Amino acid sequence: MEYDYTETPLYTKLVTFKNNKPISFHVPGHKHGSLFPPYAKDVYADVLSIDATELTGLDDLHAPDGVIHQAELLAADYFKSDYTFFLVGGSTAGNLAMILSSCSLGDKLIVQRNCHKSVMNGLELSGARPIFVAPEYDETVDRYTAPKIESIKQAIDSHPDAKGLVLTYPDYFGKTFDMKTIIDYAHQHGIPVLVDEAHGVHFSLGAPFPPSSLELGADLVVQSAHKMAPSMTMSSYLHMRTNAVSTHRVRHFLQIIQSSSPSYPLMASLDIARSFLARLKREGVEGILESVRQVRSILTAGNLWSVLPETEKDDPLKITLQVQAGMSGFTVAKAFEKNRIYPELATHNQVLFVHGLAAFQEKDQLNVSVKRISEQLKMMDKHATIDIGKLFPRPIDELSMDYQQMNKRKAIRVSVEKAIGEVAADSIIPYPPGVPILIKGERITVDHIVLLTELMEQGANIQTDDIAKGIYIYKGDNPL
Repeated sequence: MEYDYTETPLYTKLVTFKNNKPISFHVPGHKHGSLFPPYAKDVYADVLSIDATELTGLDDLHAPDGVIHQAELLAADYFKSDYTFFLVGGSTAGNLAMILSSCSLGDKLIVQRNCHKSVMNGLELSGARPIFVAPEYDETVDRYTAPKIESIKQAIDSHPDAKGLVLTYPDYFGKTFDMKTIIDYAHQHGIPVLVDEAHGVHFSLGAPFPPSSLELGADLVVQSAHKMAPSMTMSSYLHMRTNAVSTHRVRHFLQIIQSSSPSYPLMASLDIARSFLARLKREGVEGILESVRQVRSILTAGNLWSVLPETEKDDPLKITLQVQAGMSGFTVAKAFEKNRIYPELATHNQVLFVHGLAAFQEKDQLNVSVKRISEQLKMMDKHATIDIGKLFPRPIDELSMDYQQMNKRKAIRVSVEKAIGEVAADSIIPYPPGVPILIKGERITVDHIVLLTELMEQGANIQTDDIAKGIYIYKGDNPL
């Protein structure tokens, strides 16, 4: 069948429905935007007009056979999957469904250790037995990136009964690795590959962007359309190209995880994002890359950081500042924010800027701000350098306590210092990027506490229950 990528069947149907001026005796309660507080109506009006529900002709995300089904088929054809599911719960929903549909209680899953917290949550919900493969510390970019291929192969050889291999590609900073070799090796051993490709939806554009893991043979791939394509926050895709995992199971778990009243504006934006990517011409991509070069040049003028060089294998839209020793990435990011320039994230030593899929229009303001920020930061207090090189001492590791044991125990809170040597009852997650430095069920080491304390002192946002009051642990038996 020949598909026309300029079509947006779901979005077009919603606009047609709106233009027919329907009279609402149904939910949602805002009645196509007519019932909404005046102070907010101007902002919301256009979106509310297409915020519909499962009415005749508008299809049903959980049993699609109309315009939603047509939109998903268009996406599947464009991304070259067997089937593509629309997600309204972000890549989090996709990661959860991907894991739950691939394994059952007690099954082994080989997992890249520096994965997003949603992967960890999926492991806990499934009751799987994770075999963690530690990432390698890459001195060229001064952070953990991907595991060594040898470590992944060792994990597969040691656990040939694993139900899947869960990887993150690219990382938050756009760095990729030799995914093809890993996929081929896993498939040779009958192990499906599940990929959190949240930051790679635009890889479908082809070179000079890296290849998508879906193109390289992965079985299940999750992409956050909203991260790099023009779609609304929480809108994502889950692609399948496999016989190793049941489509029925994936659909079943998506119905459990996602709302029974999915957002039509979010789904329509997925329709639009696919069409946008498919229609972006080569000259458009060249214009974007020229804009990236100009932004990188402006940022290079800062005298308290360097701009990490581009590499052929990584996403050119990600621009990373490496701050000088004694300077904190959090401090630099806040200085940019005071000048109305908002980076994507900061770590103890880096600041990440994400260039969009269009030429950046405010280069003059950025240029002035970079010079101003450099002067402002000269007056700031210096910070001690944080060493994270000891965070993952073993290339292959498991939890100290499995999820079944944890579910039967009561967690208690102790001071950060007293938690050393105990089993964590809560994950400790700097956010963004959302990669846990400590996982629920992992034994707490001195290195964990030192890093956590240093990050808190520098102003990192830690996602856990009031970390200042202590850490939750499992102490002794302490049954529920």
